[in-house]
Amino acid sequence: MKQLATYYNPKKPHILIEGATQFELGTFDGKSISYDFPKILNYLDAKGKLLYGKNFKIYDDDHELLLKLASYFIQDHEYCKKLDIDTGKGILLSGPVGCGKTTLMRLLPHLVPHKKTYNFIPCRNIVFGFNGVGFKLIEDYSDDKTYCFDDLGVEHIGRHYGKDCNVMGEILISRYEVFKQRDVLTHITTNLNAEELQEKYGERIRSRMREMFNLIAFKENSIDKRK
Repeated sequence: MKQLATYYNPKKPHILIEGATQFELGTFDGKSISYDFPKILNYLDAKGKLLYGKNFKIYDDDHELLLKLASYFIQDHEYCKKLDIDTGKGILLSGPVGCGKTTLMRLLPHLVPHKKTYNFIPCRNIVFGFNGVGFKLIEDYSDDKTYCFDDLGVEHIGRHYGKDCNVMGEILISRYEVFKQRDVLTHITTNLNAEELQEKYGERIRSRMREMFNLIAFKENSIDKRK
C-alpha cells in the first residue's frame, strides 16, 4: 500500500489536502466541525484511489456501514448514540472474505489526520512473532498504544519451545485489562461471526470482547471486491 500523507490546516480542520486537491468535509465554526456525509464519501473514494489504485471504489451497498464507521472515526458522539455505537469502545469489523474490512480500517483514519492513529498488525504476524520470542510478546501488547488486529481468527495456535498458546486469546485478555484500567482502545477485523469467535477463543474472552468493542458487520452477501 502506498504511504501518502494527508495534510490539513489546524485553523481549517474540515479541509483535507491531497496533493493539489482540497476536500472540504463540512463546515467549521471555530470550535467544531459539522460533517457532510456525501462529502466524506467523496473524499474516501478519492483517497482510496490514491492508496489502492484507480480500481478502488465505494460501493452503494456499503454506505450504511460507512456511515457508522465514519461517525465513529470523526467522533460524532450524538449521532453514534443514535446508531447504538459507543465512542469509548473499539471497533470489531466483521464480514466475508474480500468485502473490504482491512481496506476500510486502513483508510478511515485519514478522515482525522489531526488524531493519532493506531498500529495495524495482522494476527498471523503476531503469532509468527510469538513462535520466535515467546511469552514476552504477549506482555508487550499490554502497553498504552492503540492497535488494530487484522484478520482475527485466521491465525494458528502459537508454539514456543514445545508449549502451545492461543496467542491472540491471551493478547485480548491483556488488552481487556488495559481497556478497563486505562481506557486504551483496540480494534479488530475478522471473518468470523460471534458464535465462531466464541468457539475459537472461549466464552471468557467473548464476554470481554462484548465490553471492548462495537460490533459493526458487513452484510453476509457482501461481494468479494478482490475479484
